[in-house]
Amino acid sequence: MTAPDIHPEHPEHPEPAPRSPGLPRVYAVRTELLIGAALLAGSALLGLLMGLIWHWVAPRVPLYADSSDIYLLNPEGEQSIAADMYFAIIGLGCGLVTGGLAYWRSRAREGGLGVTLGLALGGLLGGYIAWKLGVALGPSGNIVATAKSVPLGHTFYGPLALTAKAVLLAWPAAALLALVALTGMFTPKPTTGVVLWGPPSQTPSETPSQTSWHSPDQER
Repeated sequence: MTAPDIHPEHPEHPEPAPRSPGLPRVYAVRTELLIGAALLAGSALLGLLMGLIWHWVAPRVPLYADSSDIYLLNPEGEQSIAADMYFAIIGLGCGLVTGGLAYWRSRAREGGLGVTLGLALGGLLGGYIAWKLGVALGPSGNIVATAKSVPLGHTFYGPLALTAKAVLLAWPAAALLALVALTGMFTPKPTTGVVLWGPPSQTPSETPSQTSWHSPDQER
């Protein structure tokens, strides 16, 4: 009589093959890249809207020309400074929006490198797109040709421009600050306190052994 085979070659439920330790890292890197790409694309679209708003609200620099030269209608005017200020304010608003949305979408993952880089690079890209679009929609940059197209002494407007390029940093700075502030305010803190001082913990091997004591009467 043959003994049953207790080790079959093909078991009914084979054990699954162990996962490669590098797979979680690959998935994490891919997720970070996808988040960064999504933030870049969203910031580019928002930059188009920012450019339209800036073109609509930014003041123009009034000019006039005679037969010899082109002049500022109001030499003490602050239209150029106001255009930079409006650009910075709109950029701050866009940065707060993108920073808040990034925190809301990534709060379960507690942020990540993709979120930070996406906000920073996306803010720079969105601001650049808004700048170029606002300038393109504004008056022509060829002031001489514009002056020749209007009668002498009549007012025309100069091109929309950024005199302080540092305002391009308003969007990414506001986005990163919003992300940091929201993370600090709404991310749950660990409930376990930190032990600053206390008796050292004992491992099972370090526990004192129990010694049985016998009275002299019992030994007799």
